[in-house]
Amino acid sequence: MSLEKTPAVICSHIVKDYTLYSSFGEKLRGLILKETRVKTFRALDDLSVTFNRGECVGLVGLNGSGKSTLASIITGITAPTGGTVDVRGEVSMLAASSGMRSQLSGVDNIRFKCLLMGYSREQIRQIEKDIIEFADIGIHIDQPVKTYSSGMRSRLGFAIAVHIDPDILIIDEALSVGDSSFTDKCLEKVDEFRQAGKTIVFVSHAITTMTTFCDRVVWINQGRFVGEGAPDQIVKAYGGFAREYNGMTNEQRAAFVPVLADYQQRYC
Repeated sequence: MSLEKTPAVICSHIVKDYTLYSSFGEKLRGLILKETRVKTFRALDDLSVTFNRGECVGLVGLNGSGKSTLASIITGITAPTGGTVDVRGEVSMLAASSGMRSQLSGVDNIRFKCLLMGYSREQIRQIEKDIIEFADIGIHIDQPVKTYSSGMRSRLGFAIAVHIDPDILIIDEALSVGDSSFTDKCLEKVDEFRQAGKTIVFVSHAITTMTTFCDRVVWINQGRFVGEGAPDQIVKAYGGFAREYNGMTNEQRAAFVPVLADYQQRYC
């Protein structure tokens, strides 16, 4: 089997339901009394998709389509309600919030996150300087992260994520808060990962970047798989759908199921 077709992540018939509580009291009753009826929201509905080694895959979809939920399931942050996930390698996820400890300084966050990944103190010393140089946030590296702007958090989070050398890197909208020069530097680093046979899952509304950078794009809508294919073909079809969706009523949106072939015929 070629490198490009070696699976790194296999998601099979994934279902994810979230319980919706109207109040803390209802939540408490639901935890104690299992028969309590509560509302649920289905974030992912029988979703199957595979991500291969050495591939950068874009995930597109409207807000609430399930992109971040899928990313969280792949990383193990949350468990699926149904279906299976086969992850073959170490995963690192970079979200815009970067998941760092706000009370700790930038340097302490580097050490903390590396320790969580199993790095020894000697290994941390070896990569700490490279992480600090890549983040390039100057004297702020010694200040508490709670004082950082969203861009600074993103820079540090990305620097840590790529230097701990994961097999699978998931980027969830994290590059949208950085400046263009840092974004370019990040994309160069991501390309190095791809050339090294690693897997990148790129969750973003920056569809122009996907068109020029991703090998494949997957489109999901309301938790369901719509289609996948060459970036230009999927992005154009999705863009046409998004424009039409904006003009729909709430009732029309709830009932509408996009068909990839229809949008490709009209917009590609």
